Amino acid sequence: MLGNTTTTPRKPHPWVYFDGQVVAAAEALVPVTTQAFNYGTAVFEGIRAYVAGSGELNVFRLDDHLKRLENSARLLQLENLPQRAEMKAIILDLLRRNEASTESYIRPLAYKKALLPGVGFGVKLTGVSTGLVINTLAMGAYMPADGIRCAISSWRRIPDVSLPARAKITGSYANSALAMESAQRNGFDDALMLNVHGNLAESTTSNVFVVKDGCLITPPLSAHILEGITRDTVMTLAREELGLKVIERDISFSELFSVDECFLAGTGVEIVPVTQIDHYRLQENRVGEISAAVRSLYMETVKGLKSKYAHWLSPVSN
Repeated sequence: MLGNTTTTPRKPHPWVYFDGQVVAAAEALVPVTTQAFNYGTAVFEGIRAYVAGSGELNVFRLDDHLKRLENSARLLQLENLPQRAEMKAIILDLLRRNEASTESYIRPLAYKKALLPGVGFGVKLTGVSTGLVINTLAMGAYMPADGIRCAISSWRRIPDVSLPARAKITGSYANSALAMESAQRNGFDDALMLNVHGNLAESTTSNVFVVKDGCLITPPLSAHILEGITRDTVMTLAREELGLKVIERDISFSELFSVDECFLAGTGVEIVPVTQIDHYRLQENRVGEISAAVRSLYMETVKGLKSKYAHWLSPVSN
C-alpha cells in the first residue's frame, strides 16, 4: 500500500462562499431535496495554491481551472454563475479571509438546486435553479514520492457518449470510486482504467503518462479522458524544459506490461510515480529517471521557481 510521504494535515478553513455570501462553514447547508444531491447534477474543480520561496501564496493555473469549470457548467446548463474575473476575485478573497498561509486546496462547485415554480417533478437540467459553493482547506501532498502500485481495473471508464468525460461532473465519480475500492481491497493503491475500446484511459482521479524508449506517451482526448490541466502542464514542461518527445496516442492493455516508466498527473495527486502495474514491476520497483525529473520540475514550477511560467500563478495577496 501507500509509501511514506510528508503531508500537511488536511484542515478545512472556517469560511465558505455559499450562494452569494461568505458564511461560516458549519452554516453552508443544503436541503435534502437539492437536485444535485439526488441526481449528481453538479460540476466542480480541484485547484491548488502553493507557497513560493518568497513566502507568498499563489494559486496555480486558476484561470485555466475556471475556464474548464465554465465549460463543465455549460454542459449541465448551470446558469447565472459569476463571470470568470468575478469568480477569481471571490476565490482569492476567500483565501485571504481564511488567512491561508500554507499549501491549500480550493473546491468551487456549481450545482442544480431546486425546480423552479411550475416545473414538473423529475430529473431535469432546464427549469432548475443554480447554486455555487466554494470551500478551501489547508492541504499539502498526500501521495508518496517513492511511488505507488496500480491495478488494472475491471471497471471501464464511462464513455464520452454516455457522460461527458471532459467535464468534472460529480455523478461520474461513482465510476472512479468503484475502481478505487476494488483496487484497494486487492492490496493496490490506485487503479488504471481502460475505456470501452480496451485502451488506457485514466487512473481513478488523474491522467496517466508512460515512458517508452525515451518518449513520453499519454492517451489522447479521444480516449474518453478528462482534459487535465496538470496533464497540459506536464506536456508543456516535458517539451520545453526536458526536451522530450511527447506523444498522444492510444495505449493498449498489453502495452502497459512493456513500458519503461509510468506516472499519474493531477491537481490533487500532483505527480506520483507508478512502480507496479498489476504483477508487472517497473524499474525494479524504483522511480524512473524521467518520472523523477518531471516531478521535480513540476514542483519547482508550481512553487514559483520557474519565472518563465509565472503567468500560471495568481498571487493571493492584494
